[in-house]
Amino acid sequence: MAYTALARKWRPRRFSEMIGQEHVLRSLSNALASGRVHHAFLFAGTRGVGKTTVARILAKCLNCERGVSAEPCLECASCREIEAGRSIDLIEVDAASRTKVDDTRELLDNVQYAPSRSRFKVYLIDEVHMLTTSSFNALLKTLEEPPPHVKFLLATTDPQKLPVTVLSRCLQFNLKRLPVALISARLAHILTAEQVTYEAAALQLLAQAADGSMRDALSLLDQLLAFGDGAAREAEARAMLGAVTRDHVERIAALLASGDAPALLAAAEALDEFAPDYGQILDQLAALLERVALQQLLPEYAGDELFAPAVVRDLAARISREDVQLYYQTAIIGRRDLALAPEPRTGFRMTLIRMLAFRPEGPAQVLAGASPGGAQKPVGAPATAAAPAALLAPGAPSSADWSALVAALELDGPTRMLALNCALLARSAGLIRLTLDPHNAAAHTRTREQRLAQALSRLLGETMRVEIVTGGTVVQTPAQAEDRAAQEALAAARAALAADPTVQALQQRFGATVNSESVRPRKPA
Repeated sequence: MAYTALARKWRPRRFSEMIGQEHVLRSLSNALASGRVHHAFLFAGTRGVGKTTVARILAKCLNCERGVSAEPCLECASCREIEAGRSIDLIEVDAASRTKVDDTRELLDNVQYAPSRSRFKVYLIDEVHMLTTSSFNALLKTLEEPPPHVKFLLATTDPQKLPVTVLSRCLQFNLKRLPVALISARLAHILTAEQVTYEAAALQLLAQAADGSMRDALSLLDQLLAFGDGAAREAEARAMLGAVTRDHVERIAALLASGDAPALLAAAEALDEFAPDYGQILDQLAALLERVALQQLLPEYAGDELFAPAVVRDLAARISREDVQLYYQTAIIGRRDLALAPEPRTGFRMTLIRMLAFRPEGPAQVLAGASPGGAQKPVGAPATAAAPAALLAPGAPSSADWSALVAALELDGPTRMLALNCALLARSAGLIRLTLDPHNAAAHTRTREQRLAQALSRLLGETMRVEIVTGGTVVQTPAQAEDRAAQEALAAARAALAADPTVQALQQRFGATVNSESVRPRKPA
């Protein structure tokens, strides 16, 4: 028995079997239900999104022997003939092969005659933008004054090439590219019905490669089943599409997080043995960074089939939000400029180098004692983030250590307020335990705790977890230390002012008084 391609076998037969394009299907269904069906329709969209499929279903709806409706019966002679491609009243024309004006005139010569068997004579003209100007002029007269028994269904991938006079006489429907998730779900449904073994990650890769086209996705699926001996597995999908395994992409992202330039370039060199498509690698890296950004914005984000949630969470804790945006922008710009590089491999490596070169001073540079420009710090230079990292060595907790660490952290206002009102209880491998001032318990939320853990992870160069308890051991928090220092400075300023000889002379001679509320300590230069 001859094999039928999946794109043909699973072509929708009714509007209800189509996925996506709800804005088109709803309009057509309402028009058919109300009996207000226009005489000319134009379906525009990229390849494989369903233009011809919608047109053929509409033809069945118009000519179904059970009446005009949005649900053809698929059982009458008219429906079966249209599905088999042998309906005498459905005239399908490929405009790309019939561009001459004589072809168009010959086609329209029989327009005035009634349909042979059906309710309407339907002209389905595919790739209509390929017609010549003379052919459009010949078609225009019929579109202006069509016989009541004729319907025109036009399809095109390039509606801009159609004359305005033709566009104005048609109802135009723009079919959209299908989302990756919708294509992937459809492929899963088909393989389940076909009783074929598959891996969700493989279908995700096919859906991405299809670029919004359901037909392309099904063609790729046919190719994968042949390549994978009847199964759709991720490893075979990557090999067929020329995509490297996600482990390589995840390793590159991890090395970007650590700022390890030698290891990053070594990983890029190791990709050469796979002869990869470097554009696809940058696409996958950008996709991973997008998921990391979502994780940072929405802690409840669960990930998807391509990247494990644990990997995304780890990267979200290790890379700052600013760096994620920088890496993502650099990846997509590098992808765009890849064709301008001397060779793709060079363009890919330069993109990775650019990511590190443009990033702000990161934990790896600070802990190594290097300045952003790579120069060694002079002896006796002020301590930076390296000092807080050393201060938090496991051992007896110190409130001064925690204050120094908080000062070095990159935190927003609410999260910094939480950190300032905590005191350090203990640190062990991968865990920092804090106690929160009970008077500021409202500052503690799960989101702020996670942001504090992410900032600590970035600064210390390892994944850290934070546990916060309210009350407990009485330890001075940084906020309390700041308040105490401020009060001491204010008291010292007031005492110094009171002891000033000039102030004392003014008090004695003129009876002046000092407004103590207006006294402020002098800020250090």
